[in-house]
Amino acid sequence: MKIFPASRGLFLGLGAAVMLSSLTVLGAGQAGIGPSFKGPLGLQLYSLRDSFKADVPGTLRKVRDFGFRNAELAGTYGLPPAVFRGMLAQHGIKPIAGHWSYEQWRDQPEAALAEAKALGVKYAGCAWIPHDGDFDEQECRAAIAVFNRAGKLARQQGIRFFYHIHGYEFHPHGDGTLFDLMMAETNPRFVTFEMDIFWVVFPAQDPVKLLEKYGKRWELMHLKDMKQGLELGSLKGGTDVRNDVALGTGQINMPAVLRAARKAGVKWYFIEDESPLVEEQIPVSLRFLETVKF
Repeated sequence: MKIFPASRGLFLGLGAAVMLSSLTVLGAGQAGIGPSFKGPLGLQLYSLRDSFKADVPGTLRKVRDFGFRNAELAGTYGLPPAVFRGMLAQHGIKPIAGHWSYEQWRDQPEAALAEAKALGVKYAGCAWIPHDGDFDEQECRAAIAVFNRAGKLARQQGIRFFYHIHGYEFHPHGDGTLFDLMMAETNPRFVTFEMDIFWVVFPAQDPVKLLEKYGKRWELMHLKDMKQGLELGSLKGGTDVRNDVALGTGQINMPAVLRAARKAGVKWYFIEDESPLVEEQIPVSLRFLETVKF
C-alpha cells in the first residue's frame, strides 16, 4: 500500500463519519455471539475482495448488514488509509487488525506502521513469507529477525505485531518444526501470532494441541472450515479456495478448537472465507457461532 494525499472534502467528512458510527453502533447487535461463543468477532475483509474491487462503500454496507462491527483489513483498495478509516467509521465498522506484506516489514517497517496508525488498528502483521520451493531454516531465521525488529518498532508505536501462519511453517526441524523454531526465537514482548485453523489442519497439524502448547502467544484467530474429505498433509500453504466452507459444515472440530482458544486466551476472532460462495456462507457461519456449544 502507498499513502496518497486525500482531498480536503474527504478529510472534512471524517469527523462526521466518526460521530455517525458512534450513534449507529449503539444498540447494534454483535454478529456471531451466542451462549457459548462470546467472541469478540470480526470479518477479515479479504473475504469480500472481489466485491471491494467493484464497490467499496457498497461492500462495507454488506459487511455491516451481515452484523459485523469489527474487521481485519487486507489493504485499502487504492484509498488513502485515513480516508478508508473514515469510510469504515461511517459504516459503523471498527478496524482491529491489518496485514502488510513481508517486504514492507523487511524494507520499510516505519512506513507500514505509519499506515497502521492512520488506520487506527491495534494489531499489524504479516500473512506470508516469500520462499522458493519448500520453506527452509534460512528463510525462517530471516523472517524471525524481520519480525523481532518490526515488533519492537510496533511496540514503540503502541501497536502489536503478529504473524499469521500459513501451513508451510510445519516442515520438520530438529525435534519439532520450523514453526517451533519461530515460536522459540521470536520475542514474545514484540511478536504475537494469529492462528488460521484451516492452515493448521491442512498440513495435518492439530490446532487444539498448538493452542495448548503455546497458549497466550496466540492472540488472534482466523475461523474457517474445510471441505469434508479434503486430503491433509500438504506443506505448500495453498489449495483451491472452493475448499473453504461455512463454519460447522466441514471436517474441522470447531467446538474443540473454540474451547481450546478460549482457554488459551485468544483475544480476537475473525471469520475468513475465501470461497466464491462467501456471501452465501457467511450467514451460515454466523448462525453456527450463535448456536454452537462447547
